[in-house]
Amino acid sequence: MAAMVKELNISPVGRVEGDLDVKVYIENGVVTRAHTQAAMFRGFEKIMQGKDPQSGLIVTPRICGICGGSHLYCASSALDTAWKTQLPPNALLLRAIGQATETIQSIPRWFYAIFATDMANKKFANKPLYQEVAKRFSAYVGTSFQTGVVASGRPVEVYALFGGQWPHSSYMIPGGVMCAPTLKDITRAHAIMNQFRNDWLEKVWLGCSIERYLQIKSWDDMMAWVEENESQRNSDLGLFIRAGLQFGLDKFGQGVGKFLAYGTYLHKDKYNRPTIEGRNEALISSSGFFDGKNYHVFDHKQVMEHVKHSWYADVPASHPWDEPMPTPLPSQNLMETKFDGKYSWAKAPRYMGYSAEAGPLARVVMNANPANKSHQIQDPLFGDIIQKLGPSVFTRVLGRMHEAPRLYEFINQWLTQIDLDAEFYIKPQEIDGQGFGATEAARGALAHWIEIEGGVIKNYQVIAPTTWNVGPNDEQGNPGPIEAALTGIEIEDPHDPVEVGIVARSFDSCLVCTVHAHNGKNGEKLKSFKL
Repeated sequence: MAAMVKELNISPVGRVEGDLDVKVYIENGVVTRAHTQAAMFRGFEKIMQGKDPQSGLIVTPRICGICGGSHLYCASSALDTAWKTQLPPNALLLRAIGQATETIQSIPRWFYAIFATDMANKKFANKPLYQEVAKRFSAYVGTSFQTGVVASGRPVEVYALFGGQWPHSSYMIPGGVMCAPTLKDITRAHAIMNQFRNDWLEKVWLGCSIERYLQIKSWDDMMAWVEENESQRNSDLGLFIRAGLQFGLDKFGQGVGKFLAYGTYLHKDKYNRPTIEGRNEALISSSGFFDGKNYHVFDHKQVMEHVKHSWYADVPASHPWDEPMPTPLPSQNLMETKFDGKYSWAKAPRYMGYSAEAGPLARVVMNANPANKSHQIQDPLFGDIIQKLGPSVFTRVLGRMHEAPRLYEFINQWLTQIDLDAEFYIKPQEIDGQGFGATEAARGALAHWIEIEGGVIKNYQVIAPTTWNVGPNDEQGNPGPIEAALTGIEIEDPHDPVEVGIVARSFDSCLVCTVHAHNGKNGEKLKSFKL
């Protein structure tokens, strides 16, 4: 007797960055096939065409309501390389501070409000640590929930000190920044970050000093740290590690096993004459591609976008500078889509021909690259963790949370290096040309490509980290990272398939969705729930 195939249709409720649907097919309790569908056409490339080159500084931060500063970072950096600007050290410091504060604010916000609430699902009720997890991590009522979410607002107060506002600031411009902070601003920024550390980072999350935590260099060190004392064992990080392993989060959601990071935080003395070629060497958080065994130097020309399974007229896979303006085609809703054809508004980006995961896990894997320079992060921890545990939901979440202590240290360090008497901006000459600007947004590798002709934008392309992770199949039929991560997972209860949500949320793919399970034979609706 043939096994009954069930379908899960994940359909959106509302999302700032655009709508995402997911369909998975379940046979004998296991996901055998998965497809991601970006359900909203936005067309920023079309919006930018023919505009003044500096329009990107205003328009692109509105692409996203939570990482607009990252888009601003890319837009200004793309013009820096196109216009061959000169950047003062103060400008590089203040851009780095803006990027870092936006990233660190999202860490507790995402963990408590988006991911950890799934650990309080009844699926894990028979686990010994479930009661403590539910007590701390349950949405709204968890003892750590409010503390973490409130603390997440502190770092962007620092961003607003220099950027004027957050989100949707435009203080980064080609040639520098549009601010000249005072000693009072610097002192206040230090005080805000110290409050973040005292209220949450050390007291609640780590249960120890930042300095002690950053001594961890291997998976064995991490496990020894958890058991070193009660404060660390019972910290939220200690609880996540113990419960994550007990709940089996290290056993599913592996993905494609290849990682891409563009890197970020340009050294104040190593990128004063911005060029695309000189960017890799100037990065503090390094760029690169890890194919599961070996590291490769990042080259933006290896990025290609496929549209075979996207709702655009077919064109060959192309580098963003060479992509024609996409021609939209009719789309279908999730229930009517034929997934052997076109099924998403997202394109399918590939690096060296491979599907690659972008995000915090990719960053910490790149930080473990033995070839990193002395001014770059040299942290072997996740090189060891990937080797011993491999990628998974657990590893992905741990990678993101691991970033918070180091980002705190960087922000305080950069604040002390600002020279209040030196320049913050050097006016550039506007010329035609091509530019590339990239960073690491909270969710991963983000880049803007621009071509200027006749003083206006001829071509503007953006590839966001969510595009890397939720993109559809490519021309060869290879799945995107989330599609791959969903395939093979076991669904314990088809009426409450929380495993799908756990995998999606581990990527922080902005899913705010309602999931509908249907009987694949008769279309009977089995369950609807919020992810």
